[in-house]
Amino acid sequence: MDVFVYGTLTNPERVATVVDSYAFVGPARLHGLHLVEGRYPTLAPGGEAAGRLLRTDEVDRIDAYEGVDDGLYVRVSVPRTDGGTAAVYVGDPERLDADATWPGEGPFATRVRDFLTRLEVAVEPVVDR
Repeated sequence: MDVFVYGTLTNPERVATVVDSYAFVGPARLHGLHLVEGRYPTLAPGGEAAGRLLRTDEVDRIDAYEGVDDGLYVRVSVPRTDGGTAAVYVGDPERLDADATWPGEGPFATRVRDFLTRLEVAVEPVVDR
């Protein structure tokens, strides 16, 4: 599975402490969400964010690293501009002390998923020329 990474998991040494097998596929741009700094980086509606595509079959280990079971981050599937999808992790800005809000009602994960179904959010692999 490809994962759009934009924070600590862009660092190969950090990734190696989380998963056993991975490859960086290349740089990518996330359209529709922008980077927000907090205790850890997260994403917020609007704009775009630069990152990398990380390929691994050990997404469950990334889930554990990102605190998905505890609700710190939510993993969502986002379409790629070249076909297929990429996983994207979005952190709860309230828990990360980040200056961001997600529109809508209900729990954080629900608001993120609802937002992604209503607006065009996509991961674009960046091709070096």
